[in-house]
Amino acid sequence: MKLSGWGRFPVVDTDESRPDSEAALARAVAKGAVIARGNGRAYGDSAIGLATTLNMRRFNRMIAFDPDTGQLVAEAGLLLSDVIDTFLPRGWFPMVTPGTKFVTLGGMIAADVHGKNHHRDGAMRASVDWIDLMGPDGQVHRCSRDANAEFFDWTVGGMGLTGVILRAAIRLRPVESAWIRQRMIPAPDLDAAMAAFEDHHDATYSVAWIDCLSTGAAKGRALVMLGEHARAVELPHQHRLHPLRTPEKTTKTIPIDFPGLALNPLTVRAFNAAYYRNGLRQAGTSYVDWDSYFYPLDAILGWNRIYGRRGFVQFQCVLPLQVANTGLHALLDEIAAARAGCFLSVLKRFGPGQGRFSFPMEGYTLALDFPVNRRTLALMSRLDAITLAHGGRFYLAKDARLSAKTLRAADPRAEDFAALRQARGMSPAFRSSQSERLSL
Repeated sequence: MKLSGWGRFPVVDTDESRPDSEAALARAVAKGAVIARGNGRAYGDSAIGLATTLNMRRFNRMIAFDPDTGQLVAEAGLLLSDVIDTFLPRGWFPMVTPGTKFVTLGGMIAADVHGKNHHRDGAMRASVDWIDLMGPDGQVHRCSRDANAEFFDWTVGGMGLTGVILRAAIRLRPVESAWIRQRMIPAPDLDAAMAAFEDHHDATYSVAWIDCLSTGAAKGRALVMLGEHARAVELPHQHRLHPLRTPEKTTKTIPIDFPGLALNPLTVRAFNAAYYRNGLRQAGTSYVDWDSYFYPLDAILGWNRIYGRRGFVQFQCVLPLQVANTGLHALLDEIAAARAGCFLSVLKRFGPGQGRFSFPMEGYTLALDFPVNRRTLALMSRLDAITLAHGGRFYLAKDARLSAKTLRAADPRAEDFAALRQARGMSPAFRSSQSERLSL
């Protein structure tokens, strides 16, 4: 069958296996060249097996929950949205969440996903107590910071290339309400946006939408959104009686692929101007339901179809703190000069990195979506070069087209990871389209 990630690029031929037991999973692993796949929300080809893709959605049970510690034990194919639906009404919320709730626990761990609170709480790794990992021989080993620590370290952020994650114990955080106290800070340019991040480093959550097509004095104008879990007593009166409930919301669906010309510099520039003006009107403090704050794109089902049948690619890099300002200016100059159609541009501040092969490092991360075409692929190669020149690295969960040479130039850990896989017999067993492209 032909399979792609959320970006719908590239499309790869693979067989799909849907095991429903550990024994069936072990038989599939024994055939080699497999990779586990959750809900298909990795953007590129990291969750597409070179020979066989293991669909893990049948491993979706919650096993245990400890209300004293917030520890949840669950299978890897469980959706984050199911965790939230079950535990938010009881006063618990994930410690770390990416920008969509339609991901699985296994996928979150394999990518060591980060959220808007990385600068304070770290990535997914910080909330994982242990994982059960099936190795190339079909045996299952529990890995934690104390037991099989080397496998734990390389698996969290290892893109599924050390084995198949079966189960995990993660910790949730207690919350008093399902609402976020949001503070919207319009920033007239990039420097002001970065100053807002630094001035509010103690905020639990921080993220900025950035206008990547604005130039001159408005280059990098942004809307910085800070967030705190609201306490019940501070909510508007109408929400205090049931603080863990939020109004029912309707979702919209993109019914068809948009035509390729729908995204062009004129439409994107118009969208960005309107979005920024709307942000100006919302400046200040407001109370936002959890879904709107963390997962605004989830309200539009199939939003990836906006980019047309060819799909889209995302460029996401992180630049070290010391050179982030000059690097981000250079990236924005290149994007504006290319007049690339990109309306989804997100800037975040990272704290120190932790995992052996995880993406984050202390600095700033910029994520940009582009429709797939020759011009934008060429632009992304130029953005790669700017990232390398500033000592940055790339997010493999979003990657669909990086070269092995570029990855190794950005991240010397890739060579160590490939050597580990070779030495421990992981290379022939766990192979994805991405690992083949990146020589991992």
